Amino acid sequence: MLQQILETMYIEPELLAELNEEQKQILFFKMRQEQIRRWKEREAKMEPKEKAPKTKNGKSVNWLLAADNDVWVWVMGEGPGDQPYDQICDEIIAERARQQAQKEAGELRKVKEKELIRRFSTSLRLESKGVRRQKEVEKEEATKAAAEQERIQMELKQKEEEERRRQEEEIKRLEEERTQQLYINLKEAQEMVQRNEKEDPEWRESLRKSKAADERRRSIAKQARADYKRHSLKAIERGKVSAMTQNFQNTPSPVKPPVPPRKNVINRKECNVRRDVQTQKSSENSHERIIRWFREQQIPLRAGYEKDSDVIAPWFHGVITRQETEELLGKKGAGGFLIRISERIIGYCLSYRSSDGFKHFLIDSSKDSYTFFGVDQLQHATLADLVEYHKEEPITLAGAELLLEACGQCRDPPDYAHLFN
Repeated sequence: MLQQILETMYIEPELLAELNEEQKQILFFKMRQEQIRRWKEREAKMEPKEKAPKTKNGKSVNWLLAADNDVWVWVMGEGPGDQPYDQICDEIIAERARQQAQKEAGELRKVKEKELIRRFSTSLRLESKGVRRQKEVEKEEATKAAAEQERIQMELKQKEEEERRRQEEEIKRLEEERTQQLYINLKEAQEMVQRNEKEDPEWRESLRKSKAADERRRSIAKQARADYKRHSLKAIERGKVSAMTQNFQNTPSPVKPPVPPRKNVINRKECNVRRDVQTQKSSENSHERIIRWFREQQIPLRAGYEKDSDVIAPWFHGVITRQETEELLGKKGAGGFLIRISERIIGYCLSYRSSDGFKHFLIDSSKDSYTFFGVDQLQHATLADLVEYHKEEPITLAGAELLLEACGQCRDPPDYAHLFN
């Protein structure tokens, strides 16, 4: 199951819903590992065996390395010399106010320029007409008239330049005042929003929950990686995988309890084929499919039995809901547990009563072994072996879930009776 997910990089929503937070984090960790592995593999294939010499205009990219010889990463706000949040906000507000004031000053400048050009153009035409009338009356003073016209034009030009300079100074003054006014308005609006948010009890509670959830997710992710490494080391130290596989194949199986007669004897390969066929038939009823899977594939593997015994284990339950499970475990103290057949997918779920509630761990049974989903290093030949192992070893370090007390049946007949009939 896990291998298929890593190959396709996709997990069914029903399966994802059955995973608890720790198993989701472990699955994410392994999928990320697989992505990195594929990336490195692709990079190795694309990289030429012998690097060609660089051309004169050749370009290359080298990553900046940190002190740990890994790629240097900068997180905004955490680096040395990074500005605090309030200062960054002030700079953004000031820049917005400056840009808005510049825009308004530009529009005012265009209006003033048009007015200035219109006014001095009119004055120049009037003065010119007066000079032409004077030329007609007094032709002998043509030279004086031309000089007078030139003088008038120079005076008008000087007045225009002086007026334009005064207007520009006025516009700059208005721009500075407008910038300061806009900055104050934006700052007050921001402070009002922040003040309203801080005074709003719902917002404060939402912020508190959000921070707590972020902290919890970071803690769970860190702990999930630690658990994954711990299980890997345990598997290596104790030789769990190879030893159990060899014992499972070489040790003669104990006497099996009577199994309902079937027309054809089904071996494990046939079971796997039927399992794949059943998975593809989405039109079949889910409950009936789960029961058929258990009868045809799990009973031959002695699922649910005590180790080396023909007795059904007290911790084993049939297809029961999560609500029914928690009602049963509610009568037990911390450390109470049971293993049930999942009502939604083909597989098992170990439900555990902790000091602060209930936890549900999906068990991967897609191979001829049993392991908590996402941690395929510790494979157990039977469900009983998994239970015995975790009576001494916690499921996760953070939760320290030791299986202390099995939660038995409260029904007569038991909830698994119809599975063996």
